[in-house]
Amino acid sequence: MKPFSENVIQIIKQIPPGKVMTYGQIAKLAGSPRGARQVVRVLHSMSKKYNLPWFRVINSKGEIAIHDEETQTAQIIFLEDEGVEVVNRSIDLKKYQYHPEEKA
Repeated sequence: MKPFSENVIQIIKQIPPGKVMTYGQIAKLAGSPRGARQVVRVLHSMSKKYNLPWFRVINSKGEIAIHDEETQTAQIIFLEDEGVEVVNRSIDLKKYQYHPEEKA
């Protein structure tokens, strides 16, 4: 596995319940500031294998980016179960975005 993919997996695993991160934010922290689509690929191909909290990853606008209605509904339910307020498929990034880079 490439270092970028390993970094993405570790970052996603660290998102705490009730918080979200964006694809681009994860890509930047993993070492590829323009690698948001690669984060999508990692999530799609490795979420089950590594038991990733895939539902805590959203787009830079604070929106759920998944188009599949069933998966989108599951993501909303999982987020709301953790206390994240979802309104019209949108999440308030100011309130719910996780910033691990600030913990350093």
